Amino acid sequence: MAETPIAGTVQPGFESVRAAFAANFQRDGEDREIGGAVAVYVHGRCVVDLWGGHTDAGETKPWARDTLINVWSASKGVVSIAVAMLVDQGRLSYDDKVAKHWPEFAAGGKADVTVGQLVSHQAGLNGFDAAAVTEDLFDWGLSTSRLAAQTPAWVPGTAVSYHAITHGYLAGEVVRRVTGQDVGGFIRDALAGPLGADFHIGLAHAHDWRVAEMVAPVAASTTAIGAADQSPIAARAVGNPKLDATAPNRRDWRAAQIPAANGQSSAQGLGRIYAAIANGGALDGSTVISSAGIDRLRAVRHPGPDMLLGPRTWAAGVSLNVLPNFGPHPETFGHSGWGGAYGCANVERGVAIGYVMNRMGGSLVGNPRSASLAAAVFAVVDAA
Repeated sequence: MAETPIAGTVQPGFESVRAAFAANFQRDGEDREIGGAVAVYVHGRCVVDLWGGHTDAGETKPWARDTLINVWSASKGVVSIAVAMLVDQGRLSYDDKVAKHWPEFAAGGKADVTVGQLVSHQAGLNGFDAAAVTEDLFDWGLSTSRLAAQTPAWVPGTAVSYHAITHGYLAGEVVRRVTGQDVGGFIRDALAGPLGADFHIGLAHAHDWRVAEMVAPVAASTTAIGAADQSPIAARAVGNPKLDATAPNRRDWRAAQIPAANGQSSAQGLGRIYAAIANGGALDGSTVISSAGIDRLRAVRHPGPDMLLGPRTWAAGVSLNVLPNFGPHPETFGHSGWGGAYGCANVERGVAIGYVMNRMGGSLVGNPRSASLAAAVFAVVDAA
């Protein structure tokens, strides 16, 4: 197999990360990278900035440093950081009743559901009761009003099950009620913008030329998504509407705000956001959250297991590193997306990683490509 050209830079000592990234393009089958990028920061300094491969399934268009791709549920981590910022600013508390900020949410016996339960997948709203189609996800008012009217599928706070699509509407509507801005606008103005992070929810048409084609996983290998036909819990979370892995190739998908699933990012986009989180809340002179706010973000809210994902420890919308997809250290936290993209931070070591790609693996929680990069990064850091 011909070697895929890799572009970018690594700082001395991190050459093994470049080797791991290059090796992903030599794997077999759907584990072989088509196109992707990885960014690594240590104590606020970029030590790895690599990209390679192609943006299209036909492998004719080269991946660039500023290529964007749909990062699926890695978006949830960024949304959860936005919520944590509002908590840090005193505009919101994880102990607040959601209905304090969103009065309509009290319907259906949800008056006592807290913001902390909402962001940590404990609210019992892990799917829509009403039959939905993909186009419904583009309608913010429809999606949030449906969820506000629903009765929880379990007593909130007594169990946890991944809110695959609904999480973004729930957390995002809280952000909108508190700030007056849609969640994509708040992230742009208060988080991604100040950090120079190329991350978007609700992508402007002007950026379309930079977006890579999403390449769907082999259906037989999909895990939780494919299980929607068998498990009522899974079906509730991801079967209504049934998710199409190629939906991000649609302009209407990219333009909408689906905060649980349609963030468009480069590796540097996720990397810079998590670099600030790993560096006490600041990067290159911009501070977005305090160290205390980061500690609240990563404090355990439910030890699991998750009824959909299995072993999983949830903090305030980010996941602790149980499996371990983010390297060897259990305190590392972040969020992965369907197919493999992720952003993560390790506060104790000052390490942040952003990884994006267009060929999806089947899992919701990482793949061999993504795991190999985190392992290589921490092998270097831990040996220093």
